Amino acid sequence: MMKQIFGRRKGSKTANKELIGGRRHAVLNQQSSSGVADLSGQQPILSGTGHTYGNGNGIGFPESRLSDAFYSSNFRPLPSIKDMPNTEKQNLFIVKLNMCCTLFDFTDPTRNIKEKKIKVETLLDILDYVKTANAKFPEIVVERITKMISVNLFRTLVIPPREKKVLQAFDLEDDEPLADPAWPHLHLVYELLLNFVQSPETDSKLAKRYVDHSFILRLLELFDSEDPRERDYLKQVLHRIYGKFMVYRPFIRKSINNVFYQFIYETEKHNGIAELLEILGSIINGFALPLKEEHKLSLVRTLIPLHKARCISMYHRQLSYCITQFVEKDAKLTDTIIRGIIKYWPVTNSPKEVLFLTELEDILEATQPSEFQKCIVPVFCQVARCFNSSHFQVAERALFLWNNDRVESLISQNSKTILSIILPALDKNINGHWNPAVQSLSLNVQKLFSEREPEAFAECVLKYEEDKVRKEELKLKQEVAWKRLDEIASAKATSGEAVLVSPSLPRQPSV
Repeated sequence: MMKQIFGRRKGSKTANKELIGGRRHAVLNQQSSSGVADLSGQQPILSGTGHTYGNGNGIGFPESRLSDAFYSSNFRPLPSIKDMPNTEKQNLFIVKLNMCCTLFDFTDPTRNIKEKKIKVETLLDILDYVKTANAKFPEIVVERITKMISVNLFRTLVIPPREKKVLQAFDLEDDEPLADPAWPHLHLVYELLLNFVQSPETDSKLAKRYVDHSFILRLLELFDSEDPRERDYLKQVLHRIYGKFMVYRPFIRKSINNVFYQFIYETEKHNGIAELLEILGSIINGFALPLKEEHKLSLVRTLIPLHKARCISMYHRQLSYCITQFVEKDAKLTDTIIRGIIKYWPVTNSPKEVLFLTELEDILEATQPSEFQKCIVPVFCQVARCFNSSHFQVAERALFLWNNDRVESLISQNSKTILSIILPALDKNINGHWNPAVQSLSLNVQKLFSEREPEAFAECVLKYEEDKVRKEELKLKQEVAWKRLDEIASAKATSGEAVLVSPSLPRQPSV
């Protein structure tokens, strides 16, 4: 076996170790001199970024793109790790990790076909070794694994212009996602990272020297990838890192919030908001009670302002889940959340209004009766405005709140207060909305109130009629006053007298 592999005579066990060790260093030195990342213990800087990783003892990674001539002469298949003696597996594993630090140009599918295939086979062998490991990974293995992963994954994302797309944010879901041409190799590297992080043989105290703050920040940068497959792997990896490395939990939460800040207040362009919110939803689910002030500030400063983005449809489901988790964790936050959402309620964006109404229903469903009473007025003033929307889907969605048993129970406990707010909107729909379905639903809601509490309903109707009469009288008085002013102004204009114009009124241009 050794003779076939290395072309040497079979020697003693010690000689074999020296032989493979010498072969390993020869391969490393040969690749280093040709442009592959150096493993000699130097600490170069990551090309083009100025970043290093580790706690000062780590290694940076220059980009390893080599010529076709080097590939054809030096990039050759190595034997499978599982076929090697146990004493030699680790050495060959490290050599293979170094081989996989070589990067290929995937924009041209006709180049380096053989070498790309060899790299895929090598990655599969490395992945199998990590999956089947039955002993703790030593530091040199942890270092080489994180090095190879970093070289392959941490790259500059090529993001096509999206300025025009943002204006049509609700059409983005129909766009074809951009697939990374390097995915045949990238997905194996992600699979390796995922298995390495969650492996019981990975010592978190040792691994955190290399999976450090810089490593996590570079992972977060990749969440802006156009490829949904990559974002899905990143979501799993970051979640596993959060679970395994407890010391990094505050840093990860803070870093995710920083991504949200940049999205909300600067760019409004990011592909991975939904995945980050999915991670955050799982984190919120595990919060201990009572909630820390840090978590409440995160809710007010990031999650609620995320409602203002035009492309909210891309991540609304995950955002709504996070918001509802906070309501379930601490009922006293309900009023803050509802008032915050109403602050960002859309005015001219009907599809977004439908999303907000759906989220409002989820929040009300998780609301305690005592907290519901604090926000009745702002909630149903907004719901009443939605009743009268000219977009029938918005009006229907608002009227469908009465189909939810939990919400309807809360309404019935405060029916008199709510009816006095929504009765004018219901009457306007019944007598004038263009959509028959909206008219019918409005009539059903009105009938529900009249049958449940006829006395309260009659009292509200009487008050509403009186208010209508007063408004008509006031409107008539205003019209008479304006007519009188118009007559006075016309009389003075014909007599040549100066007409005093109030500074608050716009001046009319002279004819």
